[in-house]
Formats: sequence, C-alpha cells, structure tokens
Amino acid sequence: MLGEEEMSASVSSIGVFSFPWPEATRTSPSRRGWPLRLRLVQVAVDTLVISIAVGVTYAWLIPPGQRLEGPLDISYAAVTPLIAFAWVWSLELTGSRDYRLAGAGLVEYNRVIYASLTMFGVLAIVSYTLQASFSRSLFVTTFPIGVALLLLGRWAARQRLNSLRLRGRALSSTLVVGTHAQVAELVGDMGRRADVGYRAAGVCLLDEDPGTSSELLSLAHHPADQVSRFATSGRYDAVIVADGLGREQIRDLAWHLEARPIELMFLPSLIDVAGPRIHIGEVEGLPLVHVELPRFTRGKLTLKRGFDLAFAVAALLLLSPVFFVIAVLIKFDDDGPVFFRQERIGLRGAVFTIHKFRTMGVDAESKIEALIKANGGRALLFKMEHDPRITRIGQFLRKYSLDELPQFWSVLRGGMSVVGPRPQVAREVAEYTQKHHRRLLIKPGITGLWQVNGRSELSLEESIRLDLRYVENWSLVNDVVIILKTIGVVVRPRGAF
Repeated sequence: MLGEEEMSASVSSIGVFSFPWPEATRTSPSRRGWPLRLRLVQVAVDTLVISIAVGVTYAWLIPPGQRLEGPLDISYAAVTPLIAFAWVWSLELTGSRDYRLAGAGLVEYNRVIYASLTMFGVLAIVSYTLQASFSRSLFVTTFPIGVALLLLGRWAARQRLNSLRLRGRALSSTLVVGTHAQVAELVGDMGRRADVGYRAAGVCLLDEDPGTSSELLSLAHHPADQVSRFATSGRYDAVIVADGLGREQIRDLAWHLEARPIELMFLPSLIDVAGPRIHIGEVEGLPLVHVELPRFTRGKLTLKRGFDLAFAVAALLLLSPVFFVIAVLIKFDDDGPVFFRQERIGLRGAVFTIHKFRTMGVDAESKIEALIKANGGRALLFKMEHDPRITRIGQFLRKYSLDELPQFWSVLRGGMSVVGPRPQVAREVAEYTQKHHRRLLIKPGITGLWQVNGRSELSLEESIRLDLRYVENWSLVNDVVIILKTIGVVVRPRGAF
C-alpha cells in the first residue's frame, strides 16, 4: 500500500481557490502496454486481411488495365488501394478496436460488420453520385470475403488475448468500491471471468466488515472516506462502484477521474437485466431507467422453436457417425443399455423424457437417494465429484459432454430446446421456491449459461441466477452466442463431473 507521503504528492489539495485539476497527460502503465500492443495487432491483421480480400478480387475478377466506367478516368489499380485504406480507417472510426470490447461479447464483431457495411454503402453512394460504375465484384466478392476474414482475425486475436488473461496478463487493475457483500460477490465473478479483462487489485468497503471473505484477503484495502484519493493514485486502471456511494460522492469521484486514463463503471442493481431491456430517458430533467418486463410471446416462442428444429435436424445428421462409435464403446464397456431415459420436468411443469448416452451403471438410480442423504440431503442440482456410479467410458463422455448428444432427439420431439435452463427431475422441482419456478417459463436446454460459466463449479445460487437471467433475457442472438461458447467449453472442458 502506498505511504501517506506518496499519496499526498500524487493528489492536489482541495481548497476554496484550488481545484484538483487532473493531469491530462498522465498515462497508466497498462495503457501504454497491452492495449497499445492489441491495437497494433488489430491494425496489422485488419490491413492484411482487407488487402487479401481486395487483392483477390483485383487479381482474379478484374481484367488487367481495366478502368472505371463513367466520367472518372481512373484505373482499378489506383482505386483498389484507396478502397482498402478507407476500409481499414472505417474500422477505426467506428471504435471496433476499443480495447474494452476485446475478449468477450459481440459488440466488437458488430462494429466490424457495421463499419464494413457503412464503407461499402458510402462506396455505392459515391458510385451513383459520380456516375462511376464500380465492378460488381467489389460488392459480391470483396465484401463477404473481407468481412469473413476480419471476423476470423478478430476471433484469433481474442483467443490469444484470453490465453494471456488466463495467465494473469493483459488485465486492467481494478479498484472495487461498495458494501462487503456486493464487493465480495463482484470480485468472485471477476476472478471466474478473466476474459472480461479486469483484475480486482484493491477494495474500498463502505460498511462494517463482518469478516472479510477469502476473495478479499489478498487485495489492498483502502479507507472508505478516501475513495477518490486512492482511485487516482496511479495504481488502478479502472474503478467499479458496486453500491453504497451517494450521488455527491459519485459526482466527486467522476470529477477526480476526469481526463485520466481510468475507467469508471457501476454495477447496476438490475444486474440480471440484459441491455436490450434497458432504456435510459429523461423526463422534465429527471433521468430515469426504463426496464421492459419479460414477455414470453407466441412470436418469440415460434422463432425459438423454428431455430431448435433446424439445428437439431442438422446435428443429428452430422453426428450420426459419432453416435455409432459411442454406442459401440458403451456396449463394449459393460454390455448394458446404450441409452439412458428419464422423466424430467419441462415447460410449465410438463413431464417429458430425456435421452442421453448412459454414463452410469445400470443400477445407478437405485443408489441416488442414499447418495443425496450422505451429501447433505439436498436434491436440487445435486452433483458430486467422483460419483461411484459412473462407468469408465462414462467419465470420458461426461468430460466432453458427449453424453448429451442424444438430447437433440428430445429437442426434435418438442420436450427440450437447444439452449435453456438445465432440465431437472421431479425431486429437484419439489424443492423449488416461487422464484425458482420461473425457470419453467421456457423449455429446458441441452446447453445454457450454466454450461458456459463453470458447470459443476457453480454454486446452487449462481446456477439458479444464471438460469433465471437466461429466461428473462432470451434472444436468438444470445442462443447463437451460447452455442458457440459451448463448443469452446467442450473442447476445453472445465467443471464437468
């Protein structure tokens, strides 16, 4: 922790005629480090792939020496480098290289697509205005090839960045401010999601600490009444306010961070409400946050069902050779049944049958009650590490989630969805509280937020919270994102048993 002399030297005094003007030129060490290197890599990759897309079109589809049709007497050899430069620059103008977007989420990809559409839209307008007829190859070939390569390049850069973050590098040092309970929960979430890019390094607890959580013991602790002072000490790249600060304190903190290379973020009390449901407006000078209530309309359910049918049919056709190999291995292991069937509780409490590859002994169900009793007696989301009922081949199938593949048949029959809450048995549903019953507002899924955020490493409360968050914020785009993340989890399994 910095001494008083160091701290007093880094913070200006506040008096009647003095003001703590921020040092606009001051740069955090990490801002000169990985964000700059990331931007340089992105510029280099963007330039390379755009040059490939434009070059392929020019070399293969535009005859040598061809010139633009119309009043502009310019050769394509001169135009194509300008198009490539404009495309690279448009990616900068739309903020697609903002380091805060790297690592997680779809915003980075959305901005890449938006920048590309905008650039080619402007090109089309220029072509029409100047009566310069550009080759259709630029729109039919260059655009799709370029966008595909750009997205692939950003994905590769993201994979490299996340591998560094898992090793504790390329992270923004963060000061977390709030009450003990909220800070402990947020610090725990940050530790599990390194891909977000923030590492808790210090805390300011605003309430009486009833006993510091283990997650907070290794962090620097600062006095609650000196949040602004320590936030601007140069030790932190970001400040997250979880709760507990009043309007005057927040305004004072924002003023102190002004013009400094430090991010200021707030943890909303509506933490499980997704962005599309939140709208910020102002009524007669009063800022208000409008939250759309979740609506489970027939249109949304029909769209989700259509996606499920198409995906399930494709998966069953493509994976049929894998099904055959797994079936042979299970039969060879103990000569028992290949498939495991069990009744689960689905949409609005309806009972349906799931189909999975059998990973346990044939007498596994007869032992479940004794195991639940021996491990605390709680049936809801019951899982145990080193379950003695699991077979040898079952260990492998569970590790890579291959036992779940036959559930695409359950999706086809209508009992399940590709993405949704985890399907549960009647004894688990019997322990539901009123809040938990909201999980049954949509069909259970083969995968879900619980699958891509830790699986069996999650606590009961975290699993339920993720399921409820998915139910109340469903969108088709989120389903696609979860499916893509699931592929990564299957390839690099963690938390499965």
